Amino acid sequence: MNSNAQSSDDLRSAKPLTHAQVFEYNQPLTLKHGGQLPHVQVTYETYGTLNASRSNAIMLCHALSGDSHVAQHDPTDDPGWWDLAVGPGKIIDTNEYFVICSNVLGGCRGTTGPNSINPQTNQPYGQDFPIVTIEDMVDVQKLLVEHLGIEKLFAVIGGSLGGMQTLCWATRYPDSLHAAGVLASAPRLSAQGIAFDVVARNAILRDPHFHNGQYYDKAYKPDVGLALARMLGHITYLSPKAMHDKFERDKLAPRDVATDFEKKFSVGSYLAYQGDKFVERFDANSYLTISMAMDMFDMGAERDQLEKAFADTTCRWLILSFTSDWLFPSSQSREMTDALICQGKCVSFCNITSDAGHDAFLLANDLDRYGGMLRAFLDTTTTTGTFIPAQPLPEDQPSEHRYDLEQLIGLVDEGKSVLDLGCSRGSLLTRLAHERHSDHLVGVDLDEYKIQLTMQRGFDVVQGNLEEGLPDFQDKQFDYVVLSLTLQGIVHTEAIVEEMLRVGKRCIVSYPNFAYHKLRKMLFEEGRSPGAEGGILSYDWYNTPNRRFLSILDWQIFCAERNITIHRHLFLNNEQHQIVSNDPNLNADMAICVFSR
Repeated sequence: MNSNAQSSDDLRSAKPLTHAQVFEYNQPLTLKHGGQLPHVQVTYETYGTLNASRSNAIMLCHALSGDSHVAQHDPTDDPGWWDLAVGPGKIIDTNEYFVICSNVLGGCRGTTGPNSINPQTNQPYGQDFPIVTIEDMVDVQKLLVEHLGIEKLFAVIGGSLGGMQTLCWATRYPDSLHAAGVLASAPRLSAQGIAFDVVARNAILRDPHFHNGQYYDKAYKPDVGLALARMLGHITYLSPKAMHDKFERDKLAPRDVATDFEKKFSVGSYLAYQGDKFVERFDANSYLTISMAMDMFDMGAERDQLEKAFADTTCRWLILSFTSDWLFPSSQSREMTDALICQGKCVSFCNITSDAGHDAFLLANDLDRYGGMLRAFLDTTTTTGTFIPAQPLPEDQPSEHRYDLEQLIGLVDEGKSVLDLGCSRGSLLTRLAHERHSDHLVGVDLDEYKIQLTMQRGFDVVQGNLEEGLPDFQDKQFDYVVLSLTLQGIVHTEAIVEEMLRVGKRCIVSYPNFAYHKLRKMLFEEGRSPGAEGGILSYDWYNTPNRRFLSILDWQIFCAERNITIHRHLFLNNEQHQIVSNDPNLNADMAICVFSR
């Protein structure tokens, strides 16, 4: 089995957590659904050093099967559930940040849960443990953070169930964090997701050794039911492609594992191994408790409900989903992003192409992309709210000084908000920040690599296909909407122009002029398709991305027919870095237009 196909959670064991610390909250804790715990114990681990201003703390929230042990503390320590992302010099750099991770309320690795002693009976709670919600889990984490003397977290980050906790942190305690990173999660679990949890819980509840949850003093525990629940969960964590790559080639060559479960097929031996291993370190009652909390979490199914839920949030947001995740489908992350944009919040979003399924955020396969975006997000988030863009990237310094960009920037009024469609590597946004002192600059791009580069420069970027319009954005949400050297490659030209007019108070497009005299000469005298040796037109007929071969006159007629007002129209000879005034339709190779309706 490819090591990259393994979850970082696969290496976990039931060994004692040697670096765990304990916080005792010796007051009654009232829970959301009316239950009460007389006191709460919280097991947690920390990494790195809290700075003097106590401003560098990050709370990591674990998924259903996780605990406080997020990473190794030293080379002799056992692996954690996110070692690949947390540690010195890693994505979440413990040389820079003070990382906190606690076992959730209802868990079984030290924090008060069903296996804790009920002081009223001096026996484990078992099924007498009250109903716990995500809100209750976050309330306990907040008590821990206050105990550590931290007034405001730098960030809260989590995936899956941990992402739900992150959502709850940002909406329940909006003034307690600067940034929220939500990976492979959702504002509510889908009916299909809940259905899998229902079957998993029934497997535990119907195990003959469950004994109504009071099995702690029994010789046999509901291990079969818990193992089956884990097997079912693992099926939902993988994508069909991941299943195929893991097991199809040698499906009749199972691993020789010691198990009572079926192992005729390789996928069967894998699931049996995962189920048996999970039983060693997890409690069946905790599985029931935590999975129920996840299923009950619900921020709303409708757009207006989500907008209301996010209305009071003040943090910067990063939302990442994965294309092959069918347990937490990317559409749900998109819905959250849309709601945040509608509320005018600072948010970046990307649906990362991955074959790994829901477990992608725990795997090394796509770490360069999701980890790179998370690192860029943290590196460019400040505790002061000021805009500090990252240094320009060396590889694209030449594009920082493009003549057409210089002219376009001059058309943007000082301090105005800008939405850059097809933001590429963030060159235009960077120059607008420095030269026009704009403080609300957002990019849209489809390419994951370009999104990451733009995020590294300190900007919020939303992944989007311009051919599908701008449904995320509200009417007149930006002072300017810019489409730079992209118009000629758009299929649905009229639709994107209408969307620009809807979202922007003013719009700017730059486009190549295909009536430029050199291009005319190529066609009429040389009999060749128009092209050029450099610049935007440096393509052959068979590899050009251009679909629309418009001239300056074509654009002017297009605007006139649609009652579009042209405020400024600059005509450039981009090769010679000159403004063209004499017969621009013949002598300009590019134009920049400011327009509105």
